Amino acid sequence: MHEQFLVIGSIVILAIIIVLVILFVIRRCRRKYYRNRVKDLEVQRNLVASTPVLLELSKVEPIIKNDKMEEKYNKWQDRFTYLKENKLALIDDMLLDLDMYVERRDYKSCNYRIAKIEIEIYKVREAANHLLEEIKDITLSEEKYRAIVIKLKTKYRELNKEFHDHKQLYDDMQDAVEMQLENIEKRFLDFEKVMEANEYSEVVHIVKALDAMIEHMSIIVKEVPDVLLMAKQVIPNRMREVELTYNDMIEHDYPLEYLNIEYNLEESKKNIETILDKVQVLNLEGCMFDLKVMLEYYDSLFFDFEKERLSRKVYEEIEKDFQKKIEKTNELVNDVYEQLDDIKSMYDLSDEDISIIHEVNKILVVINDDYKKMLAKVEASSSPYSLLSEEIEDLTMRLKRMEDDFDKALKSLGNMYDDEVRAREQLDEIQEFLKQCKNRMRSYKLPVITDNYFVQLSEANEAIIEVINELEKKPIVIKTLNTRVDTARDLVLKLYNTTNEMIKTAQLAEMSIVYGNRYRAYYAEVDRGLSDAEAKFYKGDYKDSLDVSIKATSIVDENIYKKLLSIYDN
Repeated sequence: MHEQFLVIGSIVILAIIIVLVILFVIRRCRRKYYRNRVKDLEVQRNLVASTPVLLELSKVEPIIKNDKMEEKYNKWQDRFTYLKENKLALIDDMLLDLDMYVERRDYKSCNYRIAKIEIEIYKVREAANHLLEEIKDITLSEEKYRAIVIKLKTKYRELNKEFHDHKQLYDDMQDAVEMQLENIEKRFLDFEKVMEANEYSEVVHIVKALDAMIEHMSIIVKEVPDVLLMAKQVIPNRMREVELTYNDMIEHDYPLEYLNIEYNLEESKKNIETILDKVQVLNLEGCMFDLKVMLEYYDSLFFDFEKERLSRKVYEEIEKDFQKKIEKTNELVNDVYEQLDDIKSMYDLSDEDISIIHEVNKILVVINDDYKKMLAKVEASSSPYSLLSEEIEDLTMRLKRMEDDFDKALKSLGNMYDDEVRAREQLDEIQEFLKQCKNRMRSYKLPVITDNYFVQLSEANEAIIEVINELEKKPIVIKTLNTRVDTARDLVLKLYNTTNEMIKTAQLAEMSIVYGNRYRAYYAEVDRGLSDAEAKFYKGDYKDSLDVSIKATSIVDENIYKKLLSIYDN
């Protein structure tokens, strides 16, 4: 028990020692962190204090040659003195105060003061850098502006050479351009005078003016020849070509009023005069754009002219075909429409067929009216051929759709007529077929004709009478007529098959009996069977007669039925 207390006590003591060591290390690291922050702020303060403002100010002293420069120099000195004696001194006091709080380990207050010092250092650094930039603008002015002016002089010489190399292209603008170039040269001389007097505040304005003038002259030198060429030659020539083409097409009855060419020609002349006036004062703003727009407009007119020529050709070709088609269609539709009552009395037309014919006639009336209106436009020359060609194409399409609908109606009427003609032809064929059946039955004189034959004969005769009655009706219901014809044809065909089957069976039975008669005297069974077959034959039971006679004869000859069929077929 005593040993356990010793072990526990040792562990507790060790834990306390570890905790104390950890706390000591944390405090030491924290203190070291804040000391490092103080040193960093001191470094930043010293960097601000070492800004080379005094060095740049010493460069200003030799170039002070006027009161304005001296006034600036004094202000810069006052500003730097204020930063050094007030703002930097304040930062020094704040750093001492911060160091004291670090020693006291008042880290909460340290964080607040570090933030304030960083803000103050930032303000002073920005003020010092701004002051340094202002001073450098003067100390470096000569070098900076001379470099700029050298580039401007190079650009000016190139412009001057470009102008004199192509002087003849500038026409009556030569004097104005030369005067502007001389003004640029004067500004270069002004620059030298100002630099000599160290009036750097004026240098900026002169350099900016030079840059703007040379930039403007680069546009003048580059665009004036093109503007003059377009305004005095290219566009006037194009306008003359347009005017000649326009007048020629007007003489050949092309309706071109919609293009407003005469008005636009006058407006273009006014615009060209305005542009030339602007060029005289070297104002090229919008000139080239306006000229290009005019040129594009006149180029597009040639496309419009060609379009009108092609459209007229297309119109005349289509109109010629359309005229023939509509005359033919008018004649055909009028004929059908005038005979519609007679057609309705002949055939049982559906409401759809009649409505199609009425609708076709209405559409044709509208197409005729539109066609007349279009011809009136052509006569009055009030519509361009580009629109007329579209109109005639539209009329052609409408007429084509109307003809398709009309063809459907005509096809329906044609089918009805064809069905009637076919029904009459089939009636003749059916009657001839029935006649053949009767003649065949009469030519082979059977002892008895079965009731089945007469029933089918009666049905066939009734069906033929129904067809005849249907053909005599007015109007004819084609659907019913076709049904009647099909029924009559089927019944007569059925009678024909019955007739052939009856005659064939009777003939085979008779042949079988005649063939077996030779064996009657020798075979009693053959004699009894043939007697029975004869009895059935004369009663009209030909199928049973055939079966009995073949059965009786097959006692002597097993192949009797095949032989009979072979003889019958041959």
